[in-house]
Amino acid sequence: MMARVAQPGRVTWIGGRSGRREEVVAVERVLVKPGGLQGDHARKGKRAVTLVQAEHLLAIGSFLGAGPVAPEVLRRNLVVEGINLLGLKEREVRIGGALLRLTVPCHPCSRMEEALGPGGYAAMRGHGGWCAEVLEPGEVALGDRVEPV
Repeated sequence: MMARVAQPGRVTWIGGRSGRREEVVAVERVLVKPGGLQGDHARKGKRAVTLVQAEHLLAIGSFLGAGPVAPEVLRRNLVVEGINLLGLKEREVRIGGALLRLTVPCHPCSRMEEALGPGGYAAMRGHGGWCAEVLEPGEVALGDRVEPV
């Protein structure tokens, strides 16, 4: 039962930034390589790519008394919908042409207070998404399927 998913997910947003505190730029497609997304600031290993569920954008906003949070505010690379990322922990996941392994939770940082306002850090706890390592590079585009291997 744990290995099955009800349906594949899909990519709804892609973003990256050239440096640590730089503005996040949304794109329609990107090459995912061992160091993360092409053009994104360098991460390595287990934290090369960050993902968050679209469903959590609404939850975070709700905890703040607002509507869904804009993806670029959370500074994650990929927003996916329709699949539970927690159920994919430590599993290989095909996203478009890339093969990733979800590794560790992507906990919020103290910048979320700055980005979301008072209580932003607490609103994101448990909803910050996941980090992943790149097992096979490939292109990822909006609308691509997200499914376990």
